[in-house]
Amino acid sequence: MKINDGFLAQMREATQLLQTEGPMAATAAIQRALHGASADSAPAQHTDWTAYLPQAPEMPDLNPQQTGADVLARFGKLARGAWAGAAARQQVEDVEVHEAPASDQEQTSKGRFIAGACTNGAGTRAYKLYIPSGYKDEPLPLVVMLHGCTQNPDDFAAGTGMNNVAEENNCFVVYPEQTKNANGSQCWNWFQPGDQRRDQGEPSILADITRELARNYKVDTSRIYVAGLSAGGAMAVVLAATYPELFAGVGVHSGLPYGVAHDVPSAFAAMKRRKLKAGARHEHLAQARQPAPLGKMVPAIVFHGDRDTTVSPLNGEQALAQCVPAAGDANARADVQQGTVPGGRTYTKTVIRDAQGKPVAEKWVVHGAGHAWSGGSRKGSYTDSKGPDASREMLRFFLAQRRTD
Repeated sequence: MKINDGFLAQMREATQLLQTEGPMAATAAIQRALHGASADSAPAQHTDWTAYLPQAPEMPDLNPQQTGADVLARFGKLARGAWAGAAARQQVEDVEVHEAPASDQEQTSKGRFIAGACTNGAGTRAYKLYIPSGYKDEPLPLVVMLHGCTQNPDDFAAGTGMNNVAEENNCFVVYPEQTKNANGSQCWNWFQPGDQRRDQGEPSILADITRELARNYKVDTSRIYVAGLSAGGAMAVVLAATYPELFAGVGVHSGLPYGVAHDVPSAFAAMKRRKLKAGARHEHLAQARQPAPLGKMVPAIVFHGDRDTTVSPLNGEQALAQCVPAAGDANARADVQQGTVPGGRTYTKTVIRDAQGKPVAEKWVVHGAGHAWSGGSRKGSYTDSKGPDASREMLRFFLAQRRTD
C-alpha cells in the first residue's frame, strides 16, 4: 500500500519536528499520522529538546512511491542518531569533562592492563583487562565495568580509579568497549529490545567476554560482579536480569531499571522521571507501569546524585527495588546513615538487610552531585571528585557477596 499525500505531509512535519523539537515531539506526530489524525487536530507537546540535539540531521526527500514502513524506517535511523547525540550533549551539560590520560601508565604502575576482543554471533567487542600484580595461582574475583556514553575503557578506568582499588584487593577488572557502529555516541543500547534479551545482542557478547575470561584466567566464578555508569549502569542491570547465574552482585551508578524502555522516546521518558510529592507520587505510581522485580534477587549497590538532570534519581531507586525487591518494602530492615566527605559532599547511605541480617543492598544518594562517577579522578571524564568513592564502596560491597548456586 502506497502512502497518500496527507500521510506524506505529516511525515514531513515529523521530520521537521525531529530537527527543531526532538525525538519525542516527532514521534507524537508519527503516531497522529498512523491514526489518521490531521496535523491541526492534536498539536504536539512543545518539549524543549533543542538544547540537547546535535546539528540537525538532513532528511532526504521523501518519495511518494515509498511505503509507510519505508518512511518510518528512514525516520527511525535519524531518531537513533538524535538519541545518541542528545545523550552525549546532556552529559556534557551536567559535569565538566576532563582530559583523558595520555597513556595506560598513568592509570597504574603495578598490574598489567592488556587489550583483548571477543566475538560471537551478535558481533565483536574489544575490551581492556586489568590483571593485578598479586595474580598467581589462586582464583580471583572479576569485576565487569561498563562505561557511559562517549567513554572508552582507558577513560573509564582512569576516571573511576577501579584498577587501583582492584590492585589493593587482588581482583581482575574488565572494561568492554562499545563501538561507534553500534551506537554513534558509544552508549550501550540498554533501551533496544534486541539488546535486552538473553543470548541476543550486546548482553550475549558481554556474557561471553565474562565466560571467556573465566576460561582463560583463574577466576573465582562465585565472585563475578558487574557495574556501570549511566547507559553502562542500565546495561549492568540488563545483565543481572538476563544472566543472574553469572553475577554475584551488580553496581548501578546513575543508571536505570531493566525493561523501562523499548525505543528512543521511551528511553528519554524513563531518563526524565521526576520525584513527586507523597500524595501525587502514590497516585502516579499506581497508574504508571512499574519495573517488575527480576526473576532472581541479585545483591545491588546503587549510587546516584540527587542533582542529576540527565537520569532522574528515581531510576536508581527502581533499579535497586528490581534487583532486591525487599529494598522497595517499607517494612524492610534498613539502616540509614548520614555522612560527609572531608572537604566534599554530604551523602545518605541506606543499607538493606535480609532476614539473617546480611546486607543485600545499599543505596547511596550523593547530595548536590550531578551525572558523574562519585569520588572519581579528573584523569577521566564525567567524574565528581567531591563525592564518596563509589569504586571503593562498590568493591567492598561486592567482595561480601558470593554466588552459592
